[in-house]
Amino acid sequence: MSDQDDRALSNRRTLNKLLVCAAVMFGFAFALVPFYETICEVTGIRNVFQPDVVAAENTQVDSGRSISVEFDANTRRLPWTFKPLQTSVSVHPGEVTQVLYEVRNTLDRPVTGQAVPSYGPLEAGRYFKKLECFCFAKQTLQPGERRQMPVVFVIDRALPRDISTITLSYTFFEVEGADKS
Repeated sequence: MSDQDDRALSNRRTLNKLLVCAAVMFGFAFALVPFYETICEVTGIRNVFQPDVVAAENTQVDSGRSISVEFDANTRRLPWTFKPLQTSVSVHPGEVTQVLYEVRNTLDRPVTGQAVPSYGPLEAGRYFKKLECFCFAKQTLQPGERRQMPVVFVIDRALPRDISTITLSYTFFEVEGADKS
């Protein structure tokens, strides 16, 4: 045999070894899936391949108590139309709730405004937790633009029992110094 034949034979053996190694690695990776499932089942770790179908329940909701939340909308020297799409909802403390407000710019120019919330009774504001609100940022509306804006909130379970109705009121003000082009 020549040196060239020896090298070709050596290269084939090396290639065969690499192919066997690759096949073994693939087989090992493939075998890890049932192994992982068994480990998760034995240890009680949530199995990603077969998630539990049990529905999660929010244990923070006080379903034995209902609070009426009324919504109000005003503007201050700002000729927009602004209103809640529903005037009230009944919620349980701890329950996540979403409501929508609608605003429309009635001017023929872009206007930037900011909403400021207030609560009635005043003490209720400490227990009214907004998770999402248009009042967190300035709102710029183009001429004639209409927009629906969500408010997502939770009423803290620690709300005093003598409060059964909360009024959430927003007043939109034009932001001073905004471009009035």
